[in-house]
Amino acid sequence: MMEKMIFGRYIPGDSFVHRLDPRSKLVFVFAFILVVFLANNIVTYAFLLAFTLLVILMSRIRLYFLINGLKPVMILLVFTFLIHILFTREGDIVFELGFFKVYEEGLRQGIFISIRFLVLVFMTSILTLTTSPISITDGIEVLLNPLKKVKMPVHELALMMSIALRFIPTLMDETDKIMKAQMARGSDLSAGPIKERVKAVVPLLVPLFVSAFKRAEDLATAMEVRGYRGGEGRTRYRQLKWDWRDTISLVALVVMTALLVFYRN
Repeated sequence: MMEKMIFGRYIPGDSFVHRLDPRSKLVFVFAFILVVFLANNIVTYAFLLAFTLLVILMSRIRLYFLINGLKPVMILLVFTFLIHILFTREGDIVFELGFFKVYEEGLRQGIFISIRFLVLVFMTSILTLTTSPISITDGIEVLLNPLKKVKMPVHELALMMSIALRFIPTLMDETDKIMKAQMARGSDLSAGPIKERVKAVVPLLVPLFVSAFKRAEDLATAMEVRGYRGGEGRTRYRQLKWDWRDTISLVALVVMTALLVFYRN
């Protein structure tokens, strides 16, 4: 399952979304996270799904690839759905089996929250899949530039956030390799009582931490060899350029927000 993790990966391409300025994509995603909470009925959630599918089509990222990458967080999605099914007891009873009852409002809220979760995961994944690590760093740094007036190390903060984001799939791949190596030696992390499973995780965590520290040390050495000394006096090979695509994308989000507000209950 670990090799399916797509969050934090980058896929080079030449789509409309790939060509967007990283600043506009960052603003778009953060604004979209807030806009999602405006949806509260079938019509507004339909707009959200349609809008998200349109962005996916314009990014030229296969929907199957995104859905396949959702597997690592599927447990959280199912858990959220079941919580609403079990504990929301409003409206008519849709299904009843002994003491287990599914209410109309619980089913409705479970579906709506699941859709909200899906579109958020898809949209944030599109951001990392279509934006290179250096572009994300530059975009975050430019957006946080006003904080330099209060002596905040904006460049270092942006670089740290970008590196942390890109380490997610790397550590997931490393975890998968270690798990397969442990299983080849006869270790089973999915069987036995909870106490035994916790004990079996220890041989997994130790090499994972060792590998993470080694990768961090290699990265620090590589940056030092390349002459990295922080953001002061540092120039960029690729200059960020805002064009009509970025304006259109934000205007589309504003229109989407207006529709959600208009069609809210």
